[in-house]
Amino acid sequence: MVGRERRKQDGEAHAATLRAGLGQEQLAALRTLEEFKWTLRFVRRPMFLTPMPVVFSPDGARFIVLEADGGINENPGFQLRPQ
Repeated sequence: MVGRERRKQDGEAHAATLRAGLGQEQLAALRTLEEFKWTLRFVRRPMFLTPMPVVFSPDGARFIVLEADGGINENPGFQLRPQ
């Protein structure tokens, strides 16, 4: 089991898992962004708060957070670790 990444899923299952629990407004905004090649990479799920989908630009240099009302937040108040 050493060296095996257990958190990875296949692409479709991973996408469905990420979308689970998102509101209709968030899903609509996400579909629009995906038309412009933005990618949903992960969803922050803070306790007692709505999920925060984190979407990356096509080049991976920028990220945004989709608010509960479907709005875009370019300055969400947190930073990401470098990959």
